Amino acid sequence: MQRLRDPESGCPWDLEQDFASIVPHTLEEAYEVADTIERQDWPHLKDELGDLLFQVIFYAQLGSEDRRFDFHAIVDQLVEKLIRRHPHVFTDGTLRGEAREQGIDTEQVGQRWEEIKQQERNAKLRTGLLDEIPLGLPGLSRAAKLQKRASKVGFDWGEALPVLDKIEEEVAELREAIKAGRQAEIADEMGDLLFVQVNLARHLGVDPEQAVRGTNAKFERRFRYIEQQVESRGGDWTRFSLAQLDAWWDEAKTRGL
Repeated sequence: MQRLRDPESGCPWDLEQDFASIVPHTLEEAYEVADTIERQDWPHLKDELGDLLFQVIFYAQLGSEDRRFDFHAIVDQLVEKLIRRHPHVFTDGTLRGEAREQGIDTEQVGQRWEEIKQQERNAKLRTGLLDEIPLGLPGLSRAAKLQKRASKVGFDWGEALPVLDKIEEEVAELREAIKAGRQAEIADEMGDLLFVQVNLARHLGVDPEQAVRGTNAKFERRFRYIEQQVESRGGDWTRFSLAQLDAWWDEAKTRGL
């Protein structure tokens, strides 16, 4: 990485980059890792993880050039954080401690984790409960994190059924906005509906981003089946009605696609 960023003999593209310009590549590489895991493409996972690691190395080099931090500092801070957040494992607060606290369950670990993270947030300049949830997260994931954080102080429904009632309310409001033909209001109500659906997913123990990614993959499989049927009959989509396309869709479902 130092060679790639060498002002005299480095790569022109790498020399042009800065922190902001690398961010889109980092997001893309993270999604490619997720995609590889979802497809269980294990032979290529190592390669994708390497690409993601390269992003960290790139940031580390930029930080080193600016005299802000280097790769070692990143790793050191990570190690400190892992030790601090796992007192039930590193009982004496160091890597040397071998004793592990007995009788602690997953729920207790989660409670301690949140308590420690809150202590860390309190030590920073930004102390609002929602301040550190990244704006760059996918919308559904960020909605879930916002809701989860708010629930820590009791701002939440106690169970899933009232959320269903709220979804019905939001659907009714969206219907009214559609009837009125006000596009800005339609977009606002659509956002509200999606946000409440994320809340329902959270109450049901479902990760909304993973759920919609799974549905996307299912849609692709079934639509490809429809494509195959059209192609096998000449490839002219205009020859087939929506009813016929729907019939092939149902056929794909019965085939387990």
